[in-house]
Formats: sequence, C-alpha cells, structure tokens
Amino acid sequence: MSGAEAIMRSMPRLDDAQRIRLLFCLFAACAAGLVLAAFAGSMLQDPDSWWQVKVGLDFLSNPIFPTVDTYSHTFAGKPWIAKEWLGQVLLALAYSAGGWKGVVTLIIATICLTIFLMGWFLSASLKPLLAVGLAFVAAFLIDPIYTARPHVFTLPIIVVWTAMLFGAARAEKAPPPWLLVLVVLWANLHATFTLSFVIAAFAGLDILARTGLSKPRLLAKWIVFGLLCPLVSLIHPYGLKAIMATLTVAYGNEAVPLITEWQPFNAQEHLSQEVAMLVALFGLLISRLRIGWPRALFIVFTLHVYLSHLRFMYLFFLLVPLVVAAEVAQQYPGLSLASWLADKRDGLEKFIARHLHPICATAALCVIGAVSLLGDVYRVEPSPRTSATGALAFAESHHLSGNVLNSYNFGGTLIFHGIKTYIDGRTDQLFLGGFTKTDDETGLSGGKPLLDAQIKKYGIGWALLSSDDNRIPFFEELGWKRVYSDNYAVIYQPGA
Repeated sequence: MSGAEAIMRSMPRLDDAQRIRLLFCLFAACAAGLVLAAFAGSMLQDPDSWWQVKVGLDFLSNPIFPTVDTYSHTFAGKPWIAKEWLGQVLLALAYSAGGWKGVVTLIIATICLTIFLMGWFLSASLKPLLAVGLAFVAAFLIDPIYTARPHVFTLPIIVVWTAMLFGAARAEKAPPPWLLVLVVLWANLHATFTLSFVIAAFAGLDILARTGLSKPRLLAKWIVFGLLCPLVSLIHPYGLKAIMATLTVAYGNEAVPLITEWQPFNAQEHLSQEVAMLVALFGLLISRLRIGWPRALFIVFTLHVYLSHLRFMYLFFLLVPLVVAAEVAQQYPGLSLASWLADKRDGLEKFIARHLHPICATAALCVIGAVSLLGDVYRVEPSPRTSATGALAFAESHHLSGNVLNSYNFGGTLIFHGIKTYIDGRTDQLFLGGFTKTDDETGLSGGKPLLDAQIKKYGIGWALLSSDDNRIPFFEELGWKRVYSDNYAVIYQPGA
C-alpha cells in the first residue's frame, strides 16, 4: 500500500469530518449560552436598553419613522431619527414576547450564533478544537459589550462579512454579490454599518497586493462591489440621513469623551484584554508568520480603533483571528484542518461523528432548559442603578409634575415610562450645541450657578438624581427639598 493510500484510508469520510466540525461549533455555542444564562442580569446594566426597547414598542404600535424628538423636553421637536429602527423592533418583539427575560434570551441567542459562526469559519483552516477554543476566548474577551442594545445583532454579520471578503481575496475571487444584502440588514440594525465599507476596502487592498494589475477584470469586480456598498446602505427609511447621523458621532460630538464606552482603553479596568493583546503581540514577535501588508494594516486599524474607543473591542478580538487563520494554517501545518483530517480519529471524535443527532438534541434541551430558568433562578431585570423603580413609583403616587432634571443614567427608564427627559442616551444626535458639556460642568466644583441657570432655563419642577450625583449638594444649597431617597435614587423638589 502506498503512502498516499494509507493517508486516504486514515482520513475520515468528508461527511464525518463536517459533522465533527459542526458539532464542535455547536458545542462551543451551547456552552457559551449556558454561561451567559448564568449571568443574564448583567446584560441589562446599560441605561440605553430602556429607551431602545421603548422606541421599538412605539414603532410597533404606530409604524411611523420619527423625524423629530418627542421623548425629551429640552430638545423636543429637534431633528432626530430612529436610525437603528430594525434592531429596536427586534428588542421590542422580544420584550413583547417575554419581557426582559425575552430580551436577554434574544441577546444570548445572537451571541451564541456569533460564536458558532466564528468557530465554523476558523475551523475551515484550523483544527476544530483550536478553532472553537479561539472563538470561545474571543467571545469571553468582548463580554463588556454584551448589553441589550442593537449593536449585538451586528456581531454575526460582521463575522460573516469579514471572513467571506478576506477569504475571497485570499482565493483571488470576486466578492460574493449576496454579501450586499448583509450591508442593507446591517444599515437598518445599527449605525456601525459604515464599518462594512472599511473592511471591504482592506480586503480590496489584499486582493490588489496579491494580484497587482495582472487580473483587471477581477479588480474591476472588487471596485464595483466597493462602490455598491454605500449605495445599497441607502436602502434605509432615512436614506442618506443614516450615514450622516453616523458621521455626527465620529466627528465633533461633544458627548463622546464623556461616555464610558467611547473612552480610550484602560488597562487597569480591562486586565484580561490587556493580557490577551500582549500574548498575541508576543506570539507575533517570536513567530515567522507572514500575512502580507494589507492584513497587517487591518490589524493595526482594528487595534487603533479599539484603543481609541473601548466599545470597538470586538473589531480586534473577533476579526483578527478570522483574517490570519488561513495564513497560520498554511505556515504552521500542525495547526491546520488538513493535518487534523490526516490524523486518526480519537475515541471522542468517533463517538461525536456516530451520535451527532442525539448529542445536538441533548445540547439544545440543556440550553432551552437553562434559558427557561432565567426568570426563576436568576433575577432578570434592568439594574436598579438605571431603573429608579421606587423613585418613579413615588413620583407617580405623589403626582409630581413639571419638567424633570434627571441624571444621565435615568434617562432611559424615564422614556420607557413616558416621562420626558432632561437628558438621555441619545447623545449621538441630541443634547449637543454645548448642552451635554454644560450638564457635565454643573456637577463640577463651582457648578452651582450653572445648575441654577439650567433649572430656570428649562422650567425644572423636580429632579431625579442617582444617589452618587455630584449635584446633590448644590440642590440643597439652592433650597430644594429631598422628598425621596433610596440606595440608588433621590428626588428633589423646590423648597417652599
């Protein structure tokens, strides 16, 4: 028997190999689902979850795309669009089906899908166990962004988009036209859809570096695809306004430096992410891995964006493994899928291949069972730091009236409960022109005159503040009375 024949006989049937790959990816996704279910409440810490759901609920009850603000009293009637309307509708549908438990279940399912897709694309080049391990680690490292907001719905899209485009570039093929559908979906889900243009540009540089000008037809197809990306993104209820609203955040938005997720990376607060980056850098320095300058430039870009704005950590941790996996497999064959296919199957892999369906069914039942227990074992509801439940109940029972001055973290719950806000999380479009900066300065030393001016300017009738709001002493100095207090919120009214 020849050596080639021996290798062929030792390799599993392709169907078995695909089954094992599939099950590895499903296992990673299910394991992640079980872990996430245990910490479900942590996904409802963000104050923006409240108003995101409310905007979706309002659209479902009255399907009209808003063009002006109706949720605040400070900027009422000013231009505002629900540019992420589809993501908000998905959150609203989940809330209508199962309350906050339904919202969290949808978020967990989306994250699990992301991990599955990540493992699947990585295992096309790398050994399945290594691939799903990388997917699981990447998912763990970006857990700070797991909140009940529309951006989570874009994670599976960006994984597919990046893997398919860089895969096409490596194979020296044209980008699949159906990917443009993802741009349309992405544009209606979340404002980060402009990243699709950037990723496509880097993949285009990769194909250019590989072929030069030797394949003009191929390059022409890539150029046409790149031009179509922004064009198809205009298939949106607000058209060009959606792109312009995105640019408002990137350039000249005074609120960006004041919001935690937009601040630069802080190693002291994100130790595991720092360790991961240093380990990756160390591995790159001691290896002889060659990935080409376009992919290297892409890695530098994702790292720069992440270090500049914490919220973009997923660009680095999710996309870099997808971009370099094929090169790693080629230059280190021992880590490749081909090497795994040539190895003899161990007992576990044989068992998996033979019992795929019952294993999948068991895993699915475990995940469904875990999710069904969300509302029984774990308290799945928004954080009391954002809900102000007791304070709002007091305001309703005592018929507090007039315009409210609220802490930023209570803006979402006020919108959800139908109370017009002083400020809330929609600072990407509203609360600009010096408003957010002034609001921040009212809590600084010497901010009492500014606060007094804001109270008079906006006709404030009562104040709902977080218990650690720096403006509390100023209200007392201005003669306001504390009429309600708990561990998370206080309410002030003007003194007699």
